[in-house]
This record gives sequence, C-alpha cells and structure tokens, in this order.
Amino acid sequence: MNTPSLADMRKNYQQAELLESHAAAQPLQQFGTWLQEAIASQIPEPNAMTLATVSSELRPSTRVVLIKAYDERGLVWFTNYNSRKGRELAGNPFAALQFHWVELERVVRIEGRVEKISEEESDQYFHSRPLASRIGAWASPQSEVIASREWLETSSQKFAAQFAQHPPRPPHWGGYRLVPEQWEFWQGGSARLHDRLQYQWRNGQWLIQRLAP
Repeated sequence: MNTPSLADMRKNYQQAELLESHAAAQPLQQFGTWLQEAIASQIPEPNAMTLATVSSELRPSTRVVLIKAYDERGLVWFTNYNSRKGRELAGNPFAALQFHWVELERVVRIEGRVEKISEEESDQYFHSRPLASRIGAWASPQSEVIASREWLETSSQKFAAQFAQHPPRPPHWGGYRLVPEQWEFWQGGSARLHDRLQYQWRNGQWLIQRLAP
C-alpha cells in the first residue's frame, strides 16, 4: 500500500461560507451558534479547546482543556493551579484558546487576559464532578515528575481512603476565565480562499474585520 506523502495531503474545503452579512454583531453570539452546531453534529468532543500560554521566559506551550462555561464575562475551564499552565498564567496572565471542529471545517481562536474565577464558582463545579475525578484532583501533582503509574494509583487509593465519599475541593484546584479581547472565526473555503472574520474590542464595542486567508 502506497502511503501519501505529507506534501501531497490536502483537503478542499467547501461546506459553507462566513460572510459579514450573516455574522453576528457580537462574537459571543457567533461562538454560541457555532458551538451548538458542533454539539448537534455529534462530532467528538466539541467542547475541547487548545490552550496556549507563555512562560515568563517567553517559551510557549499548549495543551487541550475542556470549556465548562461561557458568558459575557468569558470562557471558563478548570485545572490544577500548580500545573505548568497554572504557573505560566501566574507569571503571564495572557493566553489564547482555539477550537478546531474538523468535520465542520471551522476554527475559532480567542485571545485575552486570564483570571481565576471565584472560589464559590470553583466549589460548585468541583462538587458536581464524579467522585473519581474529585479524588484525582488530590492524587495527581499535575505536571510534576512522578516515579510510576503505581505511585499514582497508590496516591489515589490514599486520598480515597482519607476522604471517602466527600473530598473537599483542593486549594490548588479551580477555574480560570479567559476574558476575550479578540476573536477570529475561520470557515474553510474552496481554492484556499477561506473566510476569516476577526472581532476586536475597541472603544467599547466589537469591530469586525475580514482577514486575508
């Protein structure tokens, strides 16, 4: 079987178009429409987004997290504050998010400042999680080097015995909110003439501009 070379791999995008006349005036509304369409399409993990952070040494890193809420204040996810992303956000609170809905030929990119959500909001979400996930938040020193898989399982068993059915939220675990300053909505187009609409917050309102593909 002949395997195609990477240089020859390409796709012709032709499902839809994104025109200014049909785009929402507010990026949050446009995002909500696209997210609901992604969910309705039953594509794998439509709530998965890539989070990019930059360390104080100006070294970028990315990882996939799950959006858990969004409103006019921003987009929310949860994690260990002591993880690499938590440490990087503590030193540089600006970050970027990206959704890639391959089946719909769509990408959404968001940039802005990140802040911690309230302890009450973090408590509420933490206690809605499955028990194993709540234990895991205690058991895993996220991003740190550990000795083995067995060490992690032993740690999980220790905290499960300690907390039984009622683990509290760890003080090092909670939510972040990215407050958007810029959005981009990308819709794949034929002949590589993709549609890219950018929303920027200027003078108290969202300015919509078209970007060259």
